[in-house]
Amino acid sequence: MDLKSLANKPKLVEISLEDEQTVKEFGEPLTFYTWDRTPINDFMKLASIDNNNYSSVVDAVSTMILDKDGKPIIKDDVSLPNHVLMKTITAVVSGLGKSQK
Repeated sequence: MDLKSLANKPKLVEISLEDEQTVKEFGEPLTFYTWDRTPINDFMKLASIDNNNYSSVVDAVSTMILDKDGKPIIKDDVSLPNHVLMKTITAVVSGLGKSQK
């Protein structure tokens, strides 16, 4: 297979937080978006972070937590509740390196 055939523009994919606790608290699943392909600079930033440093993890992943228009949800002085933020980070990181449909 020609490697060039795998090269495509990134597409937004929807991620849904559907765990029992989230649905119970908010009355429905929470959805957000991320790219199906991680830019290499973001991927390398993630690979080099200190997992014990919460702020470095948030900084690295926050640019990948997007709205339906592909705009970052976390920016400037806007954030998510910590327990929701941790679930979004887990969902984004667990999807890295996996084929998105």
